Amino acid sequence: MEPIEFVDTTLRDGHQSLWAESMRTGMMLAVADRMDRAGFKGMELISSSHIKKCVRELREDPWERVRLVAGRIRETPLRVIIGSRNGFELTPESIQRIFLERMAANGIRQGRISDEWNDPAGWRKTVRIAREAGLEPIVNIIYSVSPKHTDEYYAERARQAATLPVVRLCFKDPGGLLTPERTRTLVPLIEDNIGGIPLEFHTHCTTGLGPLCALEAVRQGVRMINTALPPLANGSSNPSLFNVASNARSLGYETAVDEEALRPVSEYFTEVARREGLPVGAPVEYDYSQYLHQVPGGMISNLRHQLARVGLGDHMERALEEVVRVREELGYPIMVTPLSQFVGSQAAINIILGERYKEVTDQVILYALGRWGREGSDSMDAGVKDRILACPRARELAAWEPPEPTVPELRAKYGGSGVSDEELLLRYFLTREEIDTMRAAGGPRDYPFETEPVTRAVERFTQPRGYSHIHVRSRGFALSLSRRPSDS
Repeated sequence: MEPIEFVDTTLRDGHQSLWAESMRTGMMLAVADRMDRAGFKGMELISSSHIKKCVRELREDPWERVRLVAGRIRETPLRVIIGSRNGFELTPESIQRIFLERMAANGIRQGRISDEWNDPAGWRKTVRIAREAGLEPIVNIIYSVSPKHTDEYYAERARQAATLPVVRLCFKDPGGLLTPERTRTLVPLIEDNIGGIPLEFHTHCTTGLGPLCALEAVRQGVRMINTALPPLANGSSNPSLFNVASNARSLGYETAVDEEALRPVSEYFTEVARREGLPVGAPVEYDYSQYLHQVPGGMISNLRHQLARVGLGDHMERALEEVVRVREELGYPIMVTPLSQFVGSQAAINIILGERYKEVTDQVILYALGRWGREGSDSMDAGVKDRILACPRARELAAWEPPEPTVPELRAKYGGSGVSDEELLLRYFLTREEIDTMRAAGGPRDYPFETEPVTRAVERFTQPRGYSHIHVRSRGFALSLSRRPSDS
């Protein structure tokens, strides 16, 4: 029997799900070599959404992050997460091509590709660009729940995915919507239709069922599971490596990862979370309403914030009910970026204004026009679509064509022939002021690998019920501190 292997998501999906993309480069560097030696089959590192966060809020250079981490993780393939479109805007193909080329040039070896509609044409285009950039493509078949996401739907999409030149496929459940029963039916169906291409399994713990679904996938023949290390597992993140591996062994499977080498890494991130005031992932209670609205965990907080800003913080339940209704009217899009944000934002506007579709976002208008995929436009409620396209703004956007600038045109716009590809991408996504502020902050901050650092020990020593004695020893240095009884 083949051993169960693991892909690590800690450095990307883990902190994207739980820390709002706030893991710093220095935190990654502190554990990179230990994680590299653990035997993972792949490690997620970055996606296009991280670029803006890195620069604007962390004041770090994302390209430097990739280079530094890739310099320490040499054995394990690093991954970039690729959408058929980057973020919430329609991105030119030339930008996506340069982005993937620079990822490959800086040490990324694999690209995991999603299309928000599971559209074979979208997959095909992105796989081609990824291969031309020098990346090994892995295509996601994304799970969703709706009247149209049937067994027949997934069998057909699996067959389409199997025609692509990929190294693996991944059955991905970004909303944590799978149940063990549904996993039991869909995993064999997908495997029967992909012609022997290796299959990964990726789920979230949003409903509390993620670890059980991972084990069911193993029972059904999947030999590669995506997991994260605590404290960046559970909650709205992925299942814990330690939990899935332990349970798999209890079921009689072998596991191909060095868990003991990773426990100090988990302890390190737990200490970082304590010191930085960051949340710790924990198992969640089962919540059936998640299957109704399907709003991703990280987006629920944003929806609540939108309502609170206008004094409607107590209308969250109504807003989620409106999400269900808007999603149905928009033709049951998969609740994944960016479509989930389109649905959630429109639902919030409907609640805030007290009239449905009185105002409509540009993204929803473009959706109705088919710019975000013909499947969405064609499957919309006809009355809602007509109302959206009758507004004056829709007439403006109908006459607009998304720009597809060439690379020379991009260079001319963003600084001339002397601008590097990496700088060009930063200037495309960000303002000059944001980039200058990031550069003025200097290099990444150092986060030493310490699970019980001296600073914490001294902090506890000064507390009334803290340590009574501390002894620190290093090369050529020793320090002893003792508390007198009268100090307590």
